Amino acid sequence: MKTRIIFVRYGETLHNVKKLVQGHIPGKLSKLGMLQAKKVGERLKDEKIDIIFVSDLNRTKKTAQEIIRYHKDTPVMYDERIRERNYARYEGKPSIHLRIATSKSKKEYIYFRPKGGESEFDVTLRSKKFFTEILNKYRRKNILIVSYGGFIRITLMHMLNESNDNYKKYIQSNTGISIIEINDKKIRLKKLNCTKHLK
Repeated sequence: MKTRIIFVRYGETLHNVKKLVQGHIPGKLSKLGMLQAKKVGERLKDEKIDIIFVSDLNRTKKTAQEIIRYHKDTPVMYDERIRERNYARYEGKPSIHLRIATSKSKKEYIYFRPKGGESEFDVTLRSKKFFTEILNKYRRKNILIVSYGGFIRITLMHMLNESNDNYKKYIQSNTGISIIEINDKKIRLKKLNCTKHLK
C-alpha cells in the first residue's frame, strides 16, 4: 500500500487577474475561477480520497467545496499551516514591488523575508512539520490537499529534493493537479500541474 497525496491549487481569483500578490488575503474566485473549481471537482469525483485538508482562506475553501460535494462522507480538515507564504506589506500590491524588494535585499529569493512576513525557507519548514505529522497519522491513505501555487511548489521541491534553480518546473496553474506517491520512503511524482480537466 502506498501513501498518495493529491495537490490542488485554488481556482483563479480577482487578484490573479490583476496580477496582485495575495499571500494571506482571503481572495475571491473570478467567474473563470468558479468554473475551474467545478471542473476540478468533476474530475476528482471518482477519485478515492480518505482525508481532505484545505487551507482556511476563502479562495481554497470555495475551490474545495466543488470537490467535497462529491466526497460528502470524507473527513475535511481546515488548516492554516497549508496557507500560502505570508508576504506582509506586499500583499494586495503588484508583484513587481516584491521582486524589486527581493533584488534590493541582495539575498537569495528563498531567504528573503518581508518585515512581518515569511521567506520561502520559512514556508519549507512549515510544510515539513505539517507533512511529518500527517504522513505519520495517515500512512497508506489517499490524501487531498487544497492549497496554493507557492505552497505546493515549495512542498514538491522539498519532497523531491529538487534544486531551487528548477523552481519554474514546479509552478502550479489554477486548479492544476499534482500527485505524489510514497512507498517505503521512496517518493515518486506521478502527475505535475495537470490541467486536462480545463480543456
